[in-house]
Amino acid sequence: MHFETLLAAHIQQALSSVFGIAAEKIALQTTKPEFEGSHTWVSFPFAKATGQSPEALGKAVGEYLVQHADFVANFNVVKGFLNISLRHEAWLQFFNTLQQMPDFGQAAPKQQKVMVEFSSPNTNKPLHLGHLRNNFLGDSLARILTANGYEVIRAQLVNDRGIHICKSMLAYQQAGQAETPENSQTKGDHLVAKYYVAFEKLYQSQIQALVAEGMPKEQAEKQAPAMQEARELLQKWENGDPETLALWRKMNGWVYAGFDKTYQNIGVRFDKVYYESETYLLGKSIVDEGLANGVFFKKPDGSVWIDLKAEKLDEKLLLRNDGTSVYITQDLGTADMRFQALSLDKCIYVVGNEQDYHFKVLFAILHKLGRTYGQNGLFHLSYGMVDLPSGRMKTREGTVVDADELLADMIDTARQRTDEKGVVNMEDFSQADREKLYHQIGLGAMKYYLLKVEPKKRMLFNPEESIDFQGDACPFVQYNYARTRAILRKAEDLGIKHQTTHTVGTLQPAELHLLHLFYDYPATVQQAADSLEPSLLVQYAYQLAKGYSQFFAECPIFKAETPELCAFRVALSAQAGELIRKSLGLLGIESPERM
Repeated sequence: MHFETLLAAHIQQALSSVFGIAAEKIALQTTKPEFEGSHTWVSFPFAKATGQSPEALGKAVGEYLVQHADFVANFNVVKGFLNISLRHEAWLQFFNTLQQMPDFGQAAPKQQKVMVEFSSPNTNKPLHLGHLRNNFLGDSLARILTANGYEVIRAQLVNDRGIHICKSMLAYQQAGQAETPENSQTKGDHLVAKYYVAFEKLYQSQIQALVAEGMPKEQAEKQAPAMQEARELLQKWENGDPETLALWRKMNGWVYAGFDKTYQNIGVRFDKVYYESETYLLGKSIVDEGLANGVFFKKPDGSVWIDLKAEKLDEKLLLRNDGTSVYITQDLGTADMRFQALSLDKCIYVVGNEQDYHFKVLFAILHKLGRTYGQNGLFHLSYGMVDLPSGRMKTREGTVVDADELLADMIDTARQRTDEKGVVNMEDFSQADREKLYHQIGLGAMKYYLLKVEPKKRMLFNPEESIDFQGDACPFVQYNYARTRAILRKAEDLGIKHQTTHTVGTLQPAELHLLHLFYDYPATVQQAADSLEPSLLVQYAYQLAKGYSQFFAECPIFKAETPELCAFRVALSAQAGELIRKSLGLLGIESPERM
């Protein structure tokens, strides 16, 4: 049942019959919480044509709706905004229909294929806090787009080659190559990172020594023995030296195993994994194409460039004078390969805002090359850095905010909060069930907190604030889901079958508010997909949990005045729980059955 369609048709009739105005499109929005009503029509665009003030026009249209639309109960006008209230019977009819729609909020297939590329780590260190925001954004977008009918491919491009991994390899060689994840009882990605940090410490000490001898710092950074050895190792890798390749494969294998454990712990998966070592040569044929078409040009030293000044960007290097490619060249080739091999309609890159310029250049080049997907098939979901209360993340110094450690801390905090505050009755929980619940609460709190801020904004992640059973935090939402499940278990024990086909009389405000929230779910999912904004689902989940909490406090369920009203409120509880579960699920968050 689409109330917007019905209301729009009646508003068009009102404008036509009362004022002789033909309105092709009528836009309706959800009424703001501080006003009475469920749907709002803005009269301003039609005031001049009708010769009415916005206030008078809103009043006239509202009166027409009450007289001619049998599902409209009343209205109010606030400064030209017509707020419309529907009859309770209409909402009950909607609710009856909703009970027969298990796929409520799932759009029909769109026959469009979308790739979401996210995570894309380097293989010299574990995932960190910034990667968590990236992964949670990418994973939730994939879920939201799937719910909107898209065929979604989750992809990551692993940066598995280059000087960074050679630094770890060199330090490992110099340490004797004796340590392994097994004999050190260390996750593989953490072990490789240990040697990356060791390299950096040695490298920085060498730079300081050279500078103390009078060498300029920039020259010292190039001449430091550690860096020269790392470059020699990179040259061996590029030349296919068997011993170097064997070490590279071994250490990268450790990192991949570590990454997989982290992904499993945070509930993230991928359909396609690309490795830069397999894609870095892609794009050179595109350089030849661009030169032939006059889109690119050569400088006297033989390097290849593109001039993007007309696009307010700049000149961009595409091929060095020694014939080696740069990152943008690889990205051009990778984009072509993906769209051709997978017949993509769109590719969304989830990458931090430090790469904003890079993606503007990438998309501009593909557009100038005449790629059809370069016009509107590419999108960079840019997001801001994440800070902790203790300060900004650091990398080379070994003080990076590690994803595994942060998750473990979140689970410990969840354990302490639930045990200390006694908000969860865990008397009949096995130890395994307890640990599962702590994980669900801790991980859910972290995902919710990182996703509730718009991606483009830099944010502060406060672990203490994120685990809150009372306010705008995931444990509060999860708790209200578990509360609905407890209601259903009790109803089953009492033999109460929830139903909605009977007449329950006048709805209480909290009941009506829940029905409004139920109705808003599909539009919220669609809006989140269209705007690539998972934060909209976070807001929805919180509002629904808050609405159910208010309903639970104000509307007795098992002590309702009649058995019919009891059954109806059980049905409301069931639907509230289902939509809390669905909305959290689109964020990649689990809903505990008991809390």
